Amino acid sequence: MKVSAKKISEITGFSPATVSNALNYKKGVNAETAATILRVAQDLGYFDENQIRKVKFVTYKRTGRVVEDTPYFPLMITGIEQECRACGMEMTMYNLDRQSSNFKEELKWLSNDKAAGIIFLGTELLDEDLEMIRSLPSPFVMIDYWREDMSFDAVLINNADAARMATEYLIGNGHKEIGYLQGNFRIKPFRSRATGYQTALRKAQLPLKKEHVVTLSCDMEGSYADMKAYLSRKPNLPTAFFADNDMIALGAMKAMAECGIRIPEDVSVVGFDDLPFAAISSPPLTTLRVPKQEIGRAAVRRLRDMIQDNNGNRQKVQVCTQFIERESVRSLW
Repeated sequence: MKVSAKKISEITGFSPATVSNALNYKKGVNAETAATILRVAQDLGYFDENQIRKVKFVTYKRTGRVVEDTPYFPLMITGIEQECRACGMEMTMYNLDRQSSNFKEELKWLSNDKAAGIIFLGTELLDEDLEMIRSLPSPFVMIDYWREDMSFDAVLINNADAARMATEYLIGNGHKEIGYLQGNFRIKPFRSRATGYQTALRKAQLPLKKEHVVTLSCDMEGSYADMKAYLSRKPNLPTAFFADNDMIALGAMKAMAECGIRIPEDVSVVGFDDLPFAAISSPPLTTLRVPKQEIGRAAVRRLRDMIQDNNGNRQKVQVCTQFIERESVRSLW
């Protein structure tokens, strides 16, 4: 016989109303209180065996050039873990590597697991990977990738708007020649940031010069090496660069410094992400802060709501960035 909410109330010492709200994932219950109630309920067999109580966080690697070797994603995982605990759900991690010889078997195993809701990190997804996504079971929430056909729920960053605002910040500081340090792996977030950069230039009636668009590796070491190669050709530099992410920006800044180009006196730089070492770079990097933990928490909350409501509605949750002004931009006024 299924244990009652009243029994859980007696064991935990919380009121029946609080227990009911926690069991139904309603707002207004303290996270620690909810976690205690849900843990006791699970131990007592309150939940149906077929009810999803696990979250599987899947990291998709097409090349690994973006999702590896960066502190961005561990911070997101922390947010997922924290929200899972608050919801009384178990979290497991799973790597899906496109380059693996066992990729098809791994995908099949993932597709056949109906006991867990899936949060899928789609940063490295390309449009041709979409059929693979369609095979995954529901409930399913995507992070960092979106389709206009609303075929799945997603939690996203305001990439285009953020890049536009960063470029407008440079324009507002008197810069009329603004270059773009673009990652060589054109994932959807980078393409959206390119759109925002171009929109800002177009609105200000400023030229987009091809010679000021520099393609660099997405990791810091690769970006540094590629920028050194670019600078060896003695190009005419713009007065400022917007970079697809902090890794690219910091690698390029190191290369410019070694070539005698002063930042921000000669060239200003704005990054994207606000990685921990952006604040201690030389000079400290002006960038866009992505609320990494909140993205993870929002994905779990959306998954929880899908499990609870199961009404088939699709939602796109957009998490906004915060502009962080430091010392890598010079005003030309």
